Amino acid sequence: MPKAQETAVYTHGHHESVLRSHTWRTAANSAGYLLGVLKPHMKILDIGCGPGTITADLAELVPDGHVTGVDRAPGVLEQARATAAGRGLANVDFAVADVHALDYPDDTFCVVHAHQVLQHVGDPVGALREMLRVTKPGGFIAVRDADYAAMTWYPAVPGLDDWLDLYERVARANGGEPDAGRRLTAWARAAGIGDVTAGSSTWTFATPEERAWWSGLWADRTVASEYADRAVRGGHATPERLRAASDAWRTWGRAEDGWFAVLHGEILCRKAA
Repeated sequence: MPKAQETAVYTHGHHESVLRSHTWRTAANSAGYLLGVLKPHMKILDIGCGPGTITADLAELVPDGHVTGVDRAPGVLEQARATAAGRGLANVDFAVADVHALDYPDDTFCVVHAHQVLQHVGDPVGALREMLRVTKPGGFIAVRDADYAAMTWYPAVPGLDDWLDLYERVARANGGEPDAGRRLTAWARAAGIGDVTAGSSTWTFATPEERAWWSGLWADRTVASEYADRAVRGGHATPERLRAASDAWRTWGRAEDGWFAVLHGEILCRKAA
């Protein structure tokens, strides 16, 4: 029986089309629900930090504290280090880590944060238990994940329905749960976390520039990323089907009245003192 952390892989990979999206993320547009509890002295663990843009923002918000960004992919951490160095941040470091088995003592961090992570892991409840373990009493666990089935758009380009169905099947075959947003509270309670504040927020892409950017990165990701390779290798799609889904994204991106909303579930949990 494989260990839980071996049952899921990162569906997207780190193709340029993926990092195009990740480097757009900031604490303001991706962790707003957390910002109100931050204090200048706090020690923060940012799990699944990717290229480090949110991590760097958090470091700026805790100038007397420290932020550690961790990711399972060593390569992307070089970009994260460059991001922090380019902003002159001295209170941040990065390391390779697995959320299922964090190499930190109990009660280490004031805040443990994970953005778009639990949808990709094999054991989200176990991951939350591990996050809780390394959080100090009175500290916070902050988690935000998209919910793919709740994504909605206009106009109704038929090929995007096929894209969504395909993405969800590939993600689940990889051991993840693409509709994680709606499950965060249930997972937290199953992990033994009693103080859970649940909420939601959205990303919306509606201007010509936003439509071009969002449709372009998904059109490219659908045919050129590790996701595309896994879709074909797993028998979920042919290259022709992926090209049709990519074309559907570009069709939507050209729509003058195009609108796309991504719903995210959020939980802010307080560890008992």
